[in-house]
This record gives sequence, C-alpha cells and structure tokens, in this order.
Amino acid sequence: MQSQPAVEGLIVAMSIIGGTTITTFSGTVSDIFGRRPMLIMSSILYFLSSIIILWAPNVYVLLLARLLDGFGVGLAVTLVPLYISETAPSEMRGQLNTLPQFMGSGGMFLSYCMVFFMSMMDSPSWRLMLGTLSIPAVIYLALTLFFLPESPRWLVSKGKMIEAKQVLQRLRGREDVSGLFIIKLAFSVELFYFFHVVGIFGGKSKAPMICR
Repeated sequence: MQSQPAVEGLIVAMSIIGGTTITTFSGTVSDIFGRRPMLIMSSILYFLSSIIILWAPNVYVLLLARLLDGFGVGLAVTLVPLYISETAPSEMRGQLNTLPQFMGSGGMFLSYCMVFFMSMMDSPSWRLMLGTLSIPAVIYLALTLFFLPESPRWLVSKGKMIEAKQVLQRLRGREDVSGLFIIKLAFSVELFYFFHVVGIFGGKSKAPMICR
C-alpha cells in the first residue's frame, strides 16, 4: 500500500465516510427502534470491524471493515449525547456529556502512543495495531447488553409508561419517581402537540426529550 497512496488514503477515509453517512439518519432510526438497540448495534459494528480487520485477506475487505467501523463511530457520536441528555439527572447532565469527549481525546492519545511503540518493533503489524479495537469494543458491547437501560423519554414517547417508571426507579435508586414521571409525561405530550399538532417543521420533526 505504500506504493499506492490513493488506496492508503481511501482506507483512512472510509471510517469518516461511514460515520458521516450514518449520522444523517441515525436519529430517525433511533426514534423508531429505541436508543438502546442502536447503541448495541454500534458496539456490534465496532467489534465486527475489528475482527474483520484482523482477518482481512485483501484491501477490499479492509475497506469494508473500515466502513463498518465508521458506522459504529457515527452511531455512538450521535446517540451517546442524546441518551445521556434523556437519562441523566439535571444536576450531573453536563458533567456526563463532557465525559465522552474527554474519553475520546484520551483514547486518541493512547492510540498514538501505542502505534508509536508498536512501530518500533522489528516487524510491526498493522493488523495488530487496528485489531486492538476489539478490546474496547468487547467492553462497550458488554456494558450496552447487560447494564444499559432504555431511555425513559423514549419509552414515554411510545406509551410504555410502566417500563419507563421501572427504568426511572432503577436510574434514580428510589421507588417514588412519580414527580419525575409526571414531568416526563407532560413534557412528552407538550412536545407531541408542538411538533405534530401545531405542525412546526412540517409536522414530522422531533426534538430530543430532555430528562429533568
């Protein structure tokens, strides 16, 4: 690939292309299927892309893996701030929303350090460099599968009141969440009226429901 700079550039760009493409409709899809399933899909794409990179027999498969990686990145970048805004208490929402930015910057710094030290090996392997993505991908997948509840805002918007109340009780750590539940329900009804009955933005757009 060193003799084909165009192909090398395309391999790097495929992740950006995938991320840019999927962010154009990830919000709409998450409104239909929910925040949690789409975040699980993001983690699966992360993990799948890392496995394909380790196995890739040719440059075309490598391009596909980088595209899948971009899809996973695009979903996470779009939906993680939305999910935090819909689930976190107001007093710590800002702190939690800065955490993904901090972790992303820290991850890039660590990856640069890792690539630097691996490049000093006698026979550096690009497969190993890119394949290490599978380690955080497995952690991400485990967290989304076993610990991540659905957004209570999304549940309320779909009329799943009992499930929304159970999620609120789990997130807040107390049984009495009636005040929060009423606020969410009233806010959801207000949003529905504003965007669908009044017809703002053509009657089809939706705003993210912010948890109080």
